[in-house]
Amino acid sequence: MRNHEVTTRQPLLNDRGELREPGWARQLIFDYDRRTIQAPAFRIKEWDYYLVMGDGFAGAFTISDDGYIGLQSVSLLVFGDRPWEHTETVLNAFPMGKLKLPASSAAGDTVYEDTRLQMRFVHEGAERHITCRFENFYEKKPFTCDIRLAPPPPPGDTMVIATPWDKKHAFYYNQKINCMRASGWMEYAGVRYEFRPEHDFGTLDWGRGVWTYDNTWHWGSCNCDLGGKAFGFNIGYGFGNTAAATENVLFYDGRVHKLDDVTFHIDPEDYMKPWRFTSSDERFEMDFLPVLDRAAKLDFKVLVSDQHQVFGKISGKAILDDGTELMLDNVMCFAEKVHNRY
Repeated sequence: MRNHEVTTRQPLLNDRGELREPGWARQLIFDYDRRTIQAPAFRIKEWDYYLVMGDGFAGAFTISDDGYIGLQSVSLLVFGDRPWEHTETVLNAFPMGKLKLPASSAAGDTVYEDTRLQMRFVHEGAERHITCRFENFYEKKPFTCDIRLAPPPPPGDTMVIATPWDKKHAFYYNQKINCMRASGWMEYAGVRYEFRPEHDFGTLDWGRGVWTYDNTWHWGSCNCDLGGKAFGFNIGYGFGNTAAATENVLFYDGRVHKLDDVTFHIDPEDYMKPWRFTSSDERFEMDFLPVLDRAAKLDFKVLVSDQHQVFGKISGKAILDDGTELMLDNVMCFAEKVHNRY
């Protein structure tokens, strides 16, 4: 059944190393155990990615173990009259589980530390605490941050999806937690960027899985305050076989509202031209005006990455499960198209 919702807690994989029940869920009810994966360690990908957006700026933080390579990165993005961004990455050869990323997003700390970068994602009660110090982040100046994210409002729905790839023992297991109100700060080059929980939010992209080698995906995400209630969305495709479910959802006041297929309409020759988003159920119709393209391209023959994470302002309508229509007007968000061979 399309958009099959899984409601029973269970192991993620069966004794053949395959997904027990492909589909989507509101909480992390699949139990992930790296030891049950029946694929080489260099094919396993595990990551925690936080994006925290403020009024005119954003920070992104990644700790990842992608098998034969680890990518630990921090991005500082500044919007406004002269949009600017810088991303700095530390690469590690063949981590293959050495980072010991937690088996659940709900417990355990995600930590990376070396002489140049110290970054921690820590649970403190219901909150998530992000701290970072990155020496020589850019132009020989350090980047630091201390950010707290409150949980989404009750019932605290998230987007969880488990989909197979069209290859034996390959799977995509992912959770998106939107609508986490942000407080704290980032600091770089003598400028402090303050997050205010009234209008600033964080998103967690938590993933574990075994990927195929060559993939192209689209992903978009947003959070904002609508009349005192938290609203957000997660849209995307290209993450495995979505015959059982997509990851397209709306978040509103703590609850998830499921969407069907969403299509990204992009000019592949110019990512800074306006985009459009349409949905097969006509419940997500948006225009997107790019402000900044965080583009990155690597070509090491065997390892290839072409990324366009575009930040901009979105306007249009989103319709909840009960038919309630919500309107967005120039809300900052991001959408991306990424092609990787890795």
